[in-house]
Amino acid sequence: MHKLKILSVGGSIIIPKTGFDVAFLKKFRKMILDEVKKGQKFILIIGGGITARNYQTALRETVIASDTDLDWMGISATIINANFVRLMFGDMAYKEVITNPTKKVKTNKAIIVAAGYKPGCSTDYDAVLFAKTYGAKELFNLSNIEYIYDKDPAHFADAKKLDQIDWSTLRKEIVGTKWEPGKNAPFDPIASREAEKLKLRVGVLKGTDLMEVKKALGGKKFRGTIIG
Repeated sequence: MHKLKILSVGGSIIIPKTGFDVAFLKKFRKMILDEVKKGQKFILIIGGGITARNYQTALRETVIASDTDLDWMGISATIINANFVRLMFGDMAYKEVITNPTKKVKTNKAIIVAAGYKPGCSTDYDAVLFAKTYGAKELFNLSNIEYIYDKDPAHFADAKKLDQIDWSTLRKEIVGTKWEPGKNAPFDPIASREAEKLKLRVGVLKGTDLMEVKKALGGKKFRGTIIG
């Protein structure tokens, strides 16, 4: 079992639309710490979620904001979410939130918490860059969806869930090639392009279903989509 697990944790897991779910956060914290006791190390890249989108929407409606400005707004939201997670793990986590995924951090702490890096992509891309920097061959994307579908299930009743998909099909048929600030794709198109180059294996699963997350971390079959 690879000692380092890279998790791209959607902002919707940390703070859903309905507000913080403290009972879930306690369970999530315990699950990660239980894995750490088994010798596991983690990089947790935290997304902006609804917090980022609320700020971006308000900014867009107040002024004519450039895509870069909207992305910086989103990155700021990931940083506040990531600080929350870092403090949640206390002494078990590295002392600051990492925002540069291309630089290796020297630490004996079992948990590194990271946030957004640069405009033009989402934290999915940062997770891919962390995998590249640390030589990991897989990462897990914990979001509010259980599977990737062949089309948006919110708009198409006949959308089919996918257990497995390769990168070129995902990019061609589902996520496209262009990034937009606040874009809500199952995996960011810029991240997908880089992940394909690195031949990364990405597991997409529902982050609030901790039983499934545990299975994924243990290398077992889980409910979700494998890309790659």
